[in-house]
Amino acid sequence: MQALMRWRADWRYPTTLLCVSGFFSTVKPLEPFLIPYLTGPDKNLTTEQVNNEVFPVWTYSYLSVLVPVFLLTDWLRYKPVVVFQCASLFATTAMIRWVEGVPAMQAMEFVYGVATACEVAYFSYIYSVVDLKRYRMATSYARSVQLLGYTVGSVLGQLLVSFDLMSYNNILIFTLVLITVAICASCLLPMPQRSMFFHRKDGWKAATDGNETPTDETRDAIGDTGASPVRREATGNNVEGGADVEESAGNGLDVKGSKIENGESVSADTCGKVLLQLWKDFRRCYSSRELLYWSLWWALATCGYNQTVNYVQVLWEHVQPSQNFTIYNGGVEAVSNLLGAATAYGIGFTEVRWEQWGELALGGFSGLGSAALFLMTFVGNIWMCYTGYVIFKSLYMLLITIAMYQIAADLTMERYALVFGANNFGALALQTVLTSIVVDSRGLGLGIIPQFIVYASYFSVIAVVFSLRGIFTVWKLRRSGDSYQLT
Repeated sequence: MQALMRWRADWRYPTTLLCVSGFFSTVKPLEPFLIPYLTGPDKNLTTEQVNNEVFPVWTYSYLSVLVPVFLLTDWLRYKPVVVFQCASLFATTAMIRWVEGVPAMQAMEFVYGVATACEVAYFSYIYSVVDLKRYRMATSYARSVQLLGYTVGSVLGQLLVSFDLMSYNNILIFTLVLITVAICASCLLPMPQRSMFFHRKDGWKAATDGNETPTDETRDAIGDTGASPVRREATGNNVEGGADVEESAGNGLDVKGSKIENGESVSADTCGKVLLQLWKDFRRCYSSRELLYWSLWWALATCGYNQTVNYVQVLWEHVQPSQNFTIYNGGVEAVSNLLGAATAYGIGFTEVRWEQWGELALGGFSGLGSAALFLMTFVGNIWMCYTGYVIFKSLYMLLITIAMYQIAADLTMERYALVFGANNFGALALQTVLTSIVVDSRGLGLGIIPQFIVYASYFSVIAVVFSLRGIFTVWKLRRSGDSYQLT
């Protein structure tokens, strides 16, 4: 029994359960083939209905619940929201399988938007249960299994469709079984005793009221993947039964037999105090001009990236209808995921002064992404569309990794979490405006080709703006006599 208690208190226990939940909730074999399914005989929707009436609901839903979910996730201490996210994914998949008609599909998209907003709890949970020295490893595991889940789902879906091993409906039933495993794993997660903002130990306010300095914790936490929505403070907890604190990293767990060092954690702060502190930190963070420019690119590019990824299947269906061609959407998604991860990983081994050359890189590579989108739009060949999509996605993964590292390098853990959330909220707000004007049937309701012309032009504007800004930055540093070297 004592050995079981020590095992449950160890950092590997919650990390393993979280990874199991993350993997099975992201294996979605039908996702690359959602447009052929919805527009096929099973649901009998038109491409225009899916494009202009159904898909926009996800953006509106995501934006409307993002801030409340962000606060509730911290107040409820993560685990309930992790469980709720899995349940929402189950409901989304069940609705895709059994409901019909545009209003029902719009309701499905709303539920999926809620599930997407709840994803913040997946990484935030690690903040409370894994010690600082284990955080980088645990975050790497959590992100890796998600990537593995998406890739396995894409490959599995491609095999099932190409070899006609399962019908679309049976693939959805299989997905429900996988999500059930994720729900069970999430229910077994230990309940954290603290969180980043509402249930924290004394010291956050003191730490964040001072001057900002680069922290090793923040750099380490993004070292492998370049992205992590939360950070964790170093705390030490003792576990009853003689387990050494350096070995038992599950220091925030609500496990029988464990206790928090120096007594109970501080009681939950009032919502008003937390919001006031968040606002003060928000103003301090964005007072940095360099951080503001990197965050601006983050929000603008993420908006365009999400729009492209959300509607690219509609473009593929337009270029090559699935009824007349064996589609390879799943294989393309798998390749783009792996290549994107490889580029993001490889950037960690480059020796470039991103504070000098970063904005120029943002502009140049955004221009290449724009060219890839124009290629997809005008060539009219499905293989060129697939190639352009892989290039575009890989470039975005490369640049977002650089942006995340540059932003995190000068922030404390809590402030990085705040900036991460604010940038994504800005991206989603821009995406909502773009969707309502360009895509929604109540707006312009453009067809898929004009839409992608807009997205390609959008990235062209980003490329011009940041290229000019990058040239100005390099010129200014040269003029000031700052030494530089391109490696």
